[in-house]
Amino acid sequence: MAWDTARTKQLLLDAAVEEFAEHGPEGARVARVATRAGVNKERIYQYFGNKDQLFGAVLASELARLAAAVPLSAEQAEDLGDYAGRVYDYHRTHPHFARLLTWEGLQHGTGEGDAPLAAEAERAAHYAEKIQAVAAAQDAGALTRDADPARLMYAVIALVNAWFMLPQVARLLLSSTPNPHPASDRDALVLLVRRLTMAIEERRNS
Repeated sequence: MAWDTARTKQLLLDAAVEEFAEHGPEGARVARVATRAGVNKERIYQYFGNKDQLFGAVLASELARLAAAVPLSAEQAEDLGDYAGRVYDYHRTHPHFARLLTWEGLQHGTGEGDAPLAAEAERAAHYAEKIQAVAAAQDAGALTRDADPARLMYAVIALVNAWFMLPQVARLLLSSTPNPHPASDRDALVLLVRRLTMAIEERRNS
C-alpha cells in the first residue's frame, strides 16, 4: 500500500496549527505535533525541515486558506468595509490564525535588523495581490488616496485583527456599553473602515 504523502503532510499541518497557536513558535514542540497528528516525528523533518520551517509552512497555508475564503478582487476592494466584515467573520470561526500572527509579532518585533520572517516570500506574494486590488480601487476613485495602497491595506488588517489580538482592551472599553454584542462589534468595524477608506468626494456627498 502506497504511503499517502499529501494526507500525512496535511495531518501534520493541522496538528501544527493547534500546537503553534497554543504555545507559539518558541514553546511549540515537534514531538507534540507528531503525537497530535498520529505520525512519526521524523516525517516532520522529512517534509518540512526544522521547526521554524514548519511554522512557516503553517503560516503560508493558513494565509492561503484565508485568501481563498475571503477573496479581495479589485471590485471587492471598492468596499473595504465589507471586506473587513468578512475577515472578521473568518477570524471568529478560525481564531487560531490571529493567535499565530500575534506569537510571530512578539518573537520578531519591528526592528530593521530582524531575521527574515517564516515563508516571507510566499506570504508577501499573497499581500501583494491585495495591494494591487486596493490600488485599482483607488484608481477607480472608490477609495481614499490619503494613504498609499499598502498602508491602507495594513490599516484595515490592523483594525480587524485588533478585535482578536487585544480582547482584553475591548473588554475594558466596551464593558459599559448598552449592547456589548459581537454583532455590534462587527457593524461598528464595517462602518469605521468604510468611513476611513472612503474617497474624499464620497465623504462630501455622504
